Amino acid sequence: MQPILLQGHTRSLTQIRYNREGDLLFSCSKDPVPNVWYSANGERLGTYNGHNGAVWSIDVSWDSARVLTASADNTCRLWDCETGRELLRVDTPSAVRTAGFSFGAKSIFLSTDRAMGHLCHLQMYDVRDPGQWVVGGAKPHQDIEVKDSKITSAIWGPLDEFIVTGHEDGQLCQYDSKTGQRLCIKDYHSGQINDIQPSLDKTMLITASKDTTAKLFDAWDLEQMYTYKTDRPVNSAAISPIREHVVLGGGQEAMEVTTTATRVGKFDARFYHLVFEDEFARVKGHFGPINTLAFHPDGMSYASGAEDGFVRIQSFDSDYIGYTFE
Repeated sequence: MQPILLQGHTRSLTQIRYNREGDLLFSCSKDPVPNVWYSANGERLGTYNGHNGAVWSIDVSWDSARVLTASADNTCRLWDCETGRELLRVDTPSAVRTAGFSFGAKSIFLSTDRAMGHLCHLQMYDVRDPGQWVVGGAKPHQDIEVKDSKITSAIWGPLDEFIVTGHEDGQLCQYDSKTGQRLCIKDYHSGQINDIQPSLDKTMLITASKDTTAKLFDAWDLEQMYTYKTDRPVNSAAISPIREHVVLGGGQEAMEVTTTATRVGKFDARFYHLVFEDEFARVKGHFGPINTLAFHPDGMSYASGAEDGFVRIQSFDSDYIGYTFE
């Protein structure tokens, strides 16, 4: 089936995210304007205007009422999904790299970069408490100073009891959301962790790393379960909500893209069996490294965003639906 091509960004994509029902697709890029699209036909529904720098991360609440963005303009902003109005804003001393809603959207976390003499911080805010969002400097209820390598990706753990963080040096950590204590630290990756995504029931998570591998972990104790090996840096990985499949996306370094052909750069999405770790399919299309991937909640399609500035929504055909791994 012909993919739907979404053209709304002027620079490379940084993250895409479906809402819980899957009818809306949210995207952000290195330009300052996050977009929201109808996933069924690729029509752009609107934009969220206000940032002055690259937007690194985007998330949507479970009821699709609020949108959260993290930007290089040293702010994290909360938006009304329907009207695009800015509701709340956190100003930070350095760029905000990651941000996310808890399951009930009552709390958010954000992480800042290690830059300009400032350490990386992992902060948590209660969205329901207006006292935390004071003008001139919001006050988090939890502020964790990360003295080691900076956080490059992060998600809430199951039941919102902890936050799982991926770091520049390949470490995977758990931080208790109530006490701020670091619960555990794992060194399974040898390169930067670019992306972390959970399974549908939040019991597993998959990491994508610069060390050319993606790994599947138990979300509770971060014990490694499976490894998916490629021959290029992996920028993003996602777990199918209905099949025992994972999809990986990446490619050569963006700075080297202009020196090689599309075929050499290996910009295709690669599908692996979740348990057997074997690759069984590839989907071509992008003209640059894939930076972000997401499965539709019904598992019948997936979306990818790349360095070329395009988002592609690819529906699966009958061959995929009927495919069984032998």
